[in-house]
Amino acid sequence: MVHPVQVGKRTRMSFAKVKDVAEMPNLIEIQLDSYKWFLDAGLYEVFDDINPISNFTGNLVLEFVGYTLDMDNIKYSVEECKERDTTYAAPLKVAVRLQNKETGEIKEQEVFMGDFPLMTEQGTFIINGAERVIVSQLVRSPGVYYNYNVDKTGKKLFSATVIPNRGAWLEYETDSNDVIYVRIDKTRKLPISILGRAMGFGSDQELLEYFGEEERFKATIEKDNTKTKEEALLEIYKRLRPGEPPTVDSAISLIDSLFFDAKRYDLSRVGRYKFNKKLSIGLRIANQIAAEDIVDKLTGEVLVAKGEKISRANAEEIQNRGINSVDVLVEDRVIRIIGNHFVDIHKCVDFDISDLNIRELVHYPTLREILDNYSDEETIKEEIKKNMTRLIPKHIIKDDIFATISYQIGLAYNIGYVDDIDHLGNRRLRSVGELLQNQFRIGLSRMERVVKERMTIQDQEAITPQQLINIRPVAAAIKEFFGSSQLSQFMDQTNPLSELTHKRRLSALGPGGLSRERAGFEVRDVHHSHYGRMCPIETPEGPNIGLINSLATYAKVNEYGFIETPYRVVDKSEGRVTGEIRYFTADEEDQYLVAQANEPLDENGCFIDKKVTVRDKGEVLVVPSKDVDLMDVSPRQLVSVATAMIPFLENDDASRALMGSNMQRQAVPLLKPYAPIVGTGIEYKAAVDSGVLPKAKNAGEVVYVSANEVRVKRELDGGVDTYRLLKFKRSNQGTCINQRPIVAKGDWVLKGEVLADGPSTDLGEIALGKNIRMGFITWEGYNYEDAMLISEELVREDVFTSIHIEEYECEARDTKLGPEEITRDIPNVSEDALKDIDERGIIRIGAEVRSGDILVGKVTPKGETELTAEERLLRAIFGEKAREVRDTSLRVPHGEAGIIVDVKVFTRENGDDLSPGVNELVRCYIAQKRKISVGDKMAGRHGNKGVISRVLPEEDMPFLPDGRPLQICLNPLGVPSRMNIGQVLEVHLGWAASALGWHIATPVFDGATETDIEDCLEKAGYNRNGKTVLRDGRTGEEFDNEVTVGIMYILKLAHLVDDKIHARSTGPYSLVTQQPLGGKAQFGGQRFGEMEVWALEAYGAAHTLQEILTVKSDDVVGRVKTYEAIVKGENIPEPGVPESFKVLIKELQALCLDVKVLNDNNQEVKFKELAEDDDEIEVLEVNMEGTEDSTTEEAKEEKGEAYIPAEEIDEEIDYENIDLLDFTSDLDIEDDFN
Repeated sequence: MVHPVQVGKRTRMSFAKVKDVAEMPNLIEIQLDSYKWFLDAGLYEVFDDINPISNFTGNLVLEFVGYTLDMDNIKYSVEECKERDTTYAAPLKVAVRLQNKETGEIKEQEVFMGDFPLMTEQGTFIINGAERVIVSQLVRSPGVYYNYNVDKTGKKLFSATVIPNRGAWLEYETDSNDVIYVRIDKTRKLPISILGRAMGFGSDQELLEYFGEEERFKATIEKDNTKTKEEALLEIYKRLRPGEPPTVDSAISLIDSLFFDAKRYDLSRVGRYKFNKKLSIGLRIANQIAAEDIVDKLTGEVLVAKGEKISRANAEEIQNRGINSVDVLVEDRVIRIIGNHFVDIHKCVDFDISDLNIRELVHYPTLREILDNYSDEETIKEEIKKNMTRLIPKHIIKDDIFATISYQIGLAYNIGYVDDIDHLGNRRLRSVGELLQNQFRIGLSRMERVVKERMTIQDQEAITPQQLINIRPVAAAIKEFFGSSQLSQFMDQTNPLSELTHKRRLSALGPGGLSRERAGFEVRDVHHSHYGRMCPIETPEGPNIGLINSLATYAKVNEYGFIETPYRVVDKSEGRVTGEIRYFTADEEDQYLVAQANEPLDENGCFIDKKVTVRDKGEVLVVPSKDVDLMDVSPRQLVSVATAMIPFLENDDASRALMGSNMQRQAVPLLKPYAPIVGTGIEYKAAVDSGVLPKAKNAGEVVYVSANEVRVKRELDGGVDTYRLLKFKRSNQGTCINQRPIVAKGDWVLKGEVLADGPSTDLGEIALGKNIRMGFITWEGYNYEDAMLISEELVREDVFTSIHIEEYECEARDTKLGPEEITRDIPNVSEDALKDIDERGIIRIGAEVRSGDILVGKVTPKGETELTAEERLLRAIFGEKAREVRDTSLRVPHGEAGIIVDVKVFTRENGDDLSPGVNELVRCYIAQKRKISVGDKMAGRHGNKGVISRVLPEEDMPFLPDGRPLQICLNPLGVPSRMNIGQVLEVHLGWAASALGWHIATPVFDGATETDIEDCLEKAGYNRNGKTVLRDGRTGEEFDNEVTVGIMYILKLAHLVDDKIHARSTGPYSLVTQQPLGGKAQFGGQRFGEMEVWALEAYGAAHTLQEILTVKSDDVVGRVKTYEAIVKGENIPEPGVPESFKVLIKELQALCLDVKVLNDNNQEVKFKELAEDDDEIEVLEVNMEGTEDSTTEEAKEEKGEAYIPAEEIDEEIDYENIDLLDFTSDLDIEDDFN
């Protein structure tokens, strides 16, 4: 039954029946842990891979010994970096040792390798002042993958791919004649026996002795035209290097460099793990019948007798005894199974080697060699350490290749299994750390080339490590990754949930991943292995559906990059669910039967029902309770955080739940946040982990609280921790970040307790919207097509008011004609327009501005023109004063207005880092309070979205029997066809809860039932069906039927009408066609397209049509004359020839067709060229309000905001006096990374 639970500082009444047995992990640990791994181990790995660098003679050797991140020398704090547009980074210093083998001289030096970007505590990076997130990438894991196709006769043809982390691919395929072919590195195919010969089995006899007498293999050998190892090597060389003279030596060295050179071929730890898992003999011979006695060669002991079934335990023992080839009986045929000769070292060595920390299987022949040659424990340990790269090779070895061939042969006899590439056991995550490591490796390998060159050129005696190393390639690779990689994204900071979700996003796109066009249906589809690992609901609609996913709530990522999910272990002997919780990867889980989290248990943890519903891979079965292996830890285990915040998710259709999850991320933070009355209980955890709330670093007593800071006296040492709160800062999306303290002086706080609320949080819980009194009732057609009717009360009481802050910047540069100047002295501007501008020429804080107002006065020198005698005289009298400048002030763009809340000025004199050619930079922040208005988009949490159609006076809204009017009316027809019934249950429960004064937690898949809701309604004194008699606010009469009324949690989404509304009379035109540009960002016009033209043609509206196609579009002369006529109040003149027609004629002339245009009298019509036009008419300064200044665009581009570049814009350019320095900002003048 309903019971109270404490969530942060608030008590919620919970309907959960399942107790939480496992703590949810930190929701952004995927970012934090991965970066920490990179700093602790990932960097060492890269340096190890590259060590040592020697010159071609081998007498100079350069080694990287160690590195430190100099945390004491971080130039700016996170806040300062955002303010100054710099990168939050620490200097990376590497200890380098240079050894001269000839003289024996060793030089050690610490070399600075550039500033390395640091991750903030919130799991983000500050790059050039913008907060960015590195999204984790889902890629196919390296390993061996088997597949089959069915040919025309219905026969299965098996194929395989050996995929390394980097290096050449091996692909096997079988044709319909049972010949097995191999492709090496995507070249033409060869019979597989050629590869076998080249690896050491020269004759047919040797091949058959090793791989066993098997028909397919014999057919392959018959097809093979080589008979010796040498012939096979030459054959392979011809395929790989056609046109080069083949020799045996060059063939051997080619194969060695392709597969057996760790620098060229890298399996990575994951690849080695997957190889051993797939190819080791233990898993393949289990449950087969032995064709011969299986004997341990060392002891002579018979492990399995002929004709016996090999159990799983036997199979494992056979593998660990180093037996690598076993004959088994399949349908009276003897099939040989060959493993890749890897064993568990702990089973082969008879003393404790846990201190060596070897968790992988090791190569048995290498281990045997060590054990045979040494007997002393310490020596063996030393040798094992020394031979680590041979014991656990990072590249493929011959044994692996033979095992893959054996597996390919065995598949035809049902030995082994084919792989599903969409299974999460075969897809892994590359998180921040690994992505950074790969970039760093690219940079270092580029640097290695430079070092080798310098070693040969420079004087070997006087050389130092510092002179050899050029850090540019490393710095550039890192900078490029953070600045322009597809996976480095501008953080979605609309609200705390969108921030959290962005950090937990998994993308299959990006370098080394899929491309949208190539990704088919299978990759995007939900797979049974996603359960508890990836959310089946939360994914974008549109071309990226299924390629971008979200991590499930309890999921973790293991050391190999596979996603794991926790399960409770069931003790089968007692049939009891234990308290033990283990994490499983997708392929481990496939071996078990898993019960649901809401399966009823008694107080001892035993299943109450004799039969239990379980999952077995993709199937749902009902089995006796004694067969169950595992049990889910929580009902919300399978969904992501955003989806887990939808109450009654189990009653919503999946596609609507998807929209609900996605729309919560677009909710704008409101002026006064309120937590939902009907929540799911995960709101607190999500807000705390998202990083928007200041938390106490240590336990202690609050000694000071103000709007700007909170001070806590530490319990341990009596020192004071000070927490600065953010006030009215702009987020990446222009929403407002504001923190408000929720503790009082004298409060005792624990470590990790929330001290202040941030945007969209209420008492530490996420609060994206408002609890609104609503009813499902139509009203005069204003609910048509999901529109919403709202009460004026919501506008008046600022219920859905939000603050939006826009940033504008203006820079004064050096131009060829002299520097630009920020000043109050602007030509041709009235004193009235300067009323809020201070003496520096910058707007004052607190001023109210409208579109077109000056924010920063700036003048740019104009080119000198030929002076007349009078002007020269004036010059002589008044000196320089009359020099020409033009007004290039920063103005408020169209459709924007608000109050100046902050102004920042950066200058060279103050020592601020400015980009080259910039002397002064001014940033103005304009805040707007946006009330809810017609055209704004609102939504519930169940995918029920709509646009506001009308704001009705409060007194006209339908009202309840107690006189309270509704605040919103929704269309009842929006519910049945969409099948999101969750919203109705939410409304009923919210209605009861608000009357009882409760806040409710109804977790997903474990929430309130209909009976629970009816009981609550009854307790609150309402009708059990949740319906109420409503009266019309205009007439006071009752409506015909009872209406469902209640409390729904409604969000205001970031699609605000103020950002979308747009109007233009004149503005910029495209350079070639002379037609207006399109889109609000370019201040463009409305396109009157082909189909609209048909409409006018159908009506025969000839004059309207002519006007639209000429003077309103691209008749250059006509539009200027029309504008003049309208201004002067005269009649509109005849339209001329559209520019696009002239362009067509010019195109034809360019194709050497002499096209002439004749009039009715067969006289040629002469087109005026633009140059001649200038003499006749005074060109109108058409672009009345000057579009956005280019500097704003560059700034936006730099910060990663979506600035959509126009086509070629002709802004009435003054071609004679063009200012060349305007373009230099586009060139990367200096690599300022160092």
